Amino acid sequence: MTDSAHDPREDLVNHLGALRAFALSLARNGATADDLVQETLVKAWTNIDKFKTGTNMRAWLFTILRNTYYSLRRKRKREVEDADGALSGALAQKPDHDGRLHMRDFNAAFAQLNDEQREALVLVGAGGFSYDEAAEMCGVKTGTVKSRVNRARARLAELMELDEESEMELTDTVTAGIVAQQSAA
Repeated sequence: MTDSAHDPREDLVNHLGALRAFALSLARNGATADDLVQETLVKAWTNIDKFKTGTNMRAWLFTILRNTYYSLRRKRKREVEDADGALSGALAQKPDHDGRLHMRDFNAAFAQLNDEQREALVLVGAGGFSYDEAAEMCGVKTGTVKSRVNRARARLAELMELDEESEMELTDTVTAGIVAQQSAA
């Protein structure tokens, strides 16, 4: 990566999975998530000269995706939403598993969080970003991200009727990262 002949475009493919997961958490629609990822990659590809070598490419890409999502939301503000849940019901969903935490319950609870809380949980919990990195991507203070994450986790626990002694059987690491309590501040 220190080679001056290295083209950072070659590293874009390494972040596709994380970008798709983040886009899906924001858009809650597979087709829209795919469109967001595609738009993000096009913007990154055409603006690669703005990427600073040696910095966190994933954070740069997540910021582009996030900004693209919110721009799209502003443009579509007057469109009819999926009030009856017909579109969201057609989304692919992991099968239910035995245990306290079912993916369906998690998805329903996660969908009830506001955009800022979902975003903070995905960035810090599932994306593995530090509170400082997430704050920079969102354009807010670190304390704001910490607060959003804590409130979102508390709300998820409330919606899923979990208490501190509840045993949770988690089958995927992304969900585990989202609902897990951060011990480090």
